[in-house]
Amino acid sequence: MPIFDNLGAFIPPLDSLFSTQGIMVMLLAAYAGAMWMFLTSAPKVHTVMVSDLEIARQFYEGLLNLPVADIPLHYYYNYEQTLGATGMDPLYMSVTPTTTAAPGRGAADGLWYQLKKNTQLHVIMGASYGHNNRQRHVCFDRDCLNEVLLRVQSRRLKYKVRTNKPLNFLVKDLDNRTIELSEVTN
Repeated sequence: MPIFDNLGAFIPPLDSLFSTQGIMVMLLAAYAGAMWMFLTSAPKVHTVMVSDLEIARQFYEGLLNLPVADIPLHYYYNYEQTLGATGMDPLYMSVTPTTTAAPGRGAADGLWYQLKKNTQLHVIMGASYGHNNRQRHVCFDRDCLNEVLLRVQSRRLKYKVRTNKPLNFLVKDLDNRTIELSEVTN
C-alpha cells in the first residue's frame, strides 16, 4: 500500500492544524465560502429611476401586475448608495422630485418587485419629467427594459417603441397618462 504511506505528506499534522494560525486559516476559508454562497444566491437587481413614485407603483403593481418583493440582504448595507451617480447626465435627474410614496413605505427605500425568478426591480426617485410632464422611467440596463417591455406586451397594453438603440418606448396607463421608459447609455 504505497499510496497510503505518502498520504501523510498531503495532510498537515494535527498540532499545526489546530494551532492559532491553523484555526485562523480555517475560519477565513469558512468565511470565504459563506460569502461566496451569499453573493451567488443574491438576486440580480435592476434599478429604475422614476419621476413619481406613486404613479410608478400604480404602473408596476396595478398595470403590469408585478409581485412585491422583499429587499435583498445586500441592499441593507447601502450597496446601491456606494455605486455613486456622479457621472449621471443631469437631463435624467429631477430638479424638484416628488416624494409621494405608497402607504407604509418610505420614499427613500423605493419600491421592490419580483421581475423574474432571481431578478428584482428596484424603483427609486430621481428621473426628471419628460416632454409635456410625461412620466419618465430611466434605466441603465437594457435587459431590465426588455423584461418590462415583454411584460407590457404580455398584458396587451398600448405601447409604442420609439427607438431600439437606446431602447425607448411609451406606454399608456389606465388614467391615460403616457409613461416613457428610457435606456440611458454611457
